[in-house]
Amino acid sequence: MNVIEILGQLMNTTLVFSTALIFVALGGLLSERSGVVNIGLEGLMTAGAFAAAVGADYAARSGMGGLTAAWVGIVTAMIFATVFALLHALATITFKANQVVVGTVINFLALGFSLYLVKNLYDGAGETNSVEMFSKYAIPGLSDIPLIGEGLFTAYPTTYLCIVMIAIVWFVLFKTPFGLRLRAVGEHPGSADTVGISVTKYRYIGVLLSGVLAGLGGATITLTTTGTFSHNTISGQGFIALAAVIFGKWHPLGAAGAAIFFGFAISLRNFAQLFEFSQQIPEEFFYMLPYLLTLIVLAAAVGRSRAPGALGEPYDPSKR
Repeated sequence: MNVIEILGQLMNTTLVFSTALIFVALGGLLSERSGVVNIGLEGLMTAGAFAAAVGADYAARSGMGGLTAAWVGIVTAMIFATVFALLHALATITFKANQVVVGTVINFLALGFSLYLVKNLYDGAGETNSVEMFSKYAIPGLSDIPLIGEGLFTAYPTTYLCIVMIAIVWFVLFKTPFGLRLRAVGEHPGSADTVGISVTKYRYIGVLLSGVLAGLGGATITLTTTGTFSHNTISGQGFIALAAVIFGKWHPLGAAGAAIFFGFAISLRNFAQLFEFSQQIPEEFFYMLPYLLTLIVLAAAVGRSRAPGALGEPYDPSKR
């Protein structure tokens, strides 16, 4: 294997791991831009990964083809994760509970409930049945370009969807009245309320969209990487996506770039273990690498990042 092939495969693997992180980071960004801290991204992602495995499995059992069953898993994941996002919204927006505490509860609830359902649906097993995953699609012509052909133009359908989603979120957030109102309720909810913008409505939308996108991110892990769901399928990737939101300064392009950086760290962990020199390094070091880089990046970025003005603050119309 020559250097060009190694770099191409590393680039491609980075895209595989980055795709899920980008989906989740975009969801977290929309929630936090509306003023609601979403620590529960890990739980929403877990719910999506679980629902994708179960949805795709049962769709395949009903006679659907592998690709159709996988898309059924995607839709199931988005719906199931949105249910947990609705619980988050009810607690934090309607009942004004502490957003960090509620997000933490969502993480535990989603994982516990998903594992409980796995045990019941699969006769006490610790994981779901294996499902047929998406296959990579090579763009004719472009995929033949050395290095970047394999790295960028031979990818899963979810990766191409992810690229489109980055553009959509950027456009909606900064070029539409809806995006302006969503950002307004996250910066100055009292002022937004004064001009007739419903703070409750837009914050609900922001949190529910975070559920849709985080569920899509969890489904991406199941349908492109693992093929099953178990207790360690997500294992902290929701928190890495949250770090990408902060490191990316609550901007879609910045969050996507940060997610690619963290995806590179994850792929480097897996890729390095293929070489002989890695046999001399404890395996645990490679597994902690993405999380170590996350801590270092956050420590460097927190002082330079400016969060939305009303982030984490429940809105009380009587105190505006």
